[in-house]
Amino acid sequence: MLALPVLMQTEVIAPLPPMPPMAPWMLMSPEAMVLTALGFFAAVVLITFPLVRALARRLEGRSARDPALAAEVEELRARVAELEQRQGTLHELEERIDFTERLLAQQREQARLPH
Repeated sequence: MLALPVLMQTEVIAPLPPMPPMAPWMLMSPEAMVLTALGFFAAVVLITFPLVRALARRLEGRSARDPALAAEVEELRARVAELEQRQGTLHELEERIDFTERLLAQQREQARLPH
């Protein structure tokens, strides 16, 4: 075989495709990853702690009643019961007035009718 010149014997190397973009955490050192995780955890705690505390106070407030408020509620319940009783009495008096008016109307009719 014929010997080819050295230039012709070199292989042609295809260019490599570009590297795909890497996630930021793949480029970080392990120490930086730990610090980032701790920072994220601290941020979550700082944001959620006041919310959880406010929720706990609200729930606690529902179970522990203020004695002054409880006394006022009882007073209002007594007043409502008294008003309901007075309403019943008023209804009974209205019925009595209606009955009396009917009796008076009957007596007037009987007095007008010739005997």
